[in-house]
Amino acid sequence: MLHLDLDAFFAAVEQRDKPSLRGKPVVVGGTGGRGVVATASYEARAYGARSAMSSGEARRRCPPGTAFLGGRFAAYSLTSRVVMDLLRELSPLVEQVSVDEAYVDLAAGGHALDVESLTALAHDLKERLHTATGGVRGSVGIASSKTLAKIGSELDKPDGLLVIPAGSELDVLHPLPVRSLPGVGPATGDRLSSVGVRTVADLHERSLTDLVTLVGQAHGSGLYRLARADDDRPVVPDREAKSVSAERTYATDLTDLATLEHEIGSLAQRVVTRLQKDGTAGRTVTLKFRRYDFTTLTRSQTLTQPFDDVRTVADVARRLLAGIDRTGGVRLLGVGVSGLATYVQGDLFAEDPEPVADLEEDIDAVPEPEAVRAVPVWHPGQDVEHAEMGRGWVWGSGLNRVTVRFEGPRTAPGPVRTYAGDDPDLSPADPPDWRSDG
Repeated sequence: MLHLDLDAFFAAVEQRDKPSLRGKPVVVGGTGGRGVVATASYEARAYGARSAMSSGEARRRCPPGTAFLGGRFAAYSLTSRVVMDLLRELSPLVEQVSVDEAYVDLAAGGHALDVESLTALAHDLKERLHTATGGVRGSVGIASSKTLAKIGSELDKPDGLLVIPAGSELDVLHPLPVRSLPGVGPATGDRLSSVGVRTVADLHERSLTDLVTLVGQAHGSGLYRLARADDDRPVVPDREAKSVSAERTYATDLTDLATLEHEIGSLAQRVVTRLQKDGTAGRTVTLKFRRYDFTTLTRSQTLTQPFDDVRTVADVARRLLAGIDRTGGVRLLGVGVSGLATYVQGDLFAEDPEPVADLEEDIDAVPEPEAVRAVPVWHPGQDVEHAEMGRGWVWGSGLNRVTVRFEGPRTAPGPVRTYAGDDPDLSPADPPDWRSDG
């Protein structure tokens, strides 16, 4: 099994397309006060910025001049497709886990499976990937199972390569912190640490009964197998989720509307995080509502365009909530998104899960083109084109002004110009193609 994980993928694509940002700290995610970091470049990680951190905290940690950019789904999706096509040249069995991660069954591709041949294959893949994507790097792990391959790709980041020979799995696994295993998060890690289980070797010494007692049947059984490198999961090509959802059951029935709306915002954030990680968007929002008497209702709303932002999901779910009788309290809430696609209308990363006060009453309504052009909204990092200056990206905006840096993936760092926010010569553009001179 080969596992490929693209390094700081979103930030790497931004640095490729924006030469003035190469070698500098870049943070991609929500750019507002409530935004969340999706990816930080390794230059930004040196200052403590990391995924899932609030954008505000990342700003406090990073030095002046750090680029904080909104996401560009189309650019990431195009680059991801190029990478996945390379992987499919290696084997007919490729399982894309997300926009920047995949497994490959090398045995199914007929490759020689000795360490020397696998190492050469991985080196060749990494160089071809770097060339084909215009500079994006990835880390590769190769092992006898998915778990070990993924661990191998993580042990030597960034731009790493580790081949774990068959028969040496436990030699690699046992010295690692138990948190290195998939599914061992902070809560499970703390629980294991409290009984002296800090490494995988410590975990290996525990009986199945001990682990089941400690963390439950399913999780305990899984950890018992992982500690023994027992993972026979196959590579499943063309996996396609039909929906993404999150729900929560409450110990005390909820009755307060403000609390319910806050919970919907939290659930929407969890759903959108998964959508963005998978590189997908959806058209239908579903609200699941379980009453105090255990009766369960579901309500759905389908929009005209795919979306993957927290604001849209939360706003629609809150409107669905408003049409449900909440008398007696709520025992469970769930939010889901379905009708998934690999195209999104609007920004990849929403900044604010709170509802917009003046949202149109008809959520399916599409604004007239004239209304959209009358009040342009410019986002940091957005691709634009100017009638005279050509292609560039939004450096910053505010007070009806927008500052643009004119450069592209195959140019030198370019000049900066500022325009009125409604300048008719300035318009949004598709992402630049790093493979051409245009």
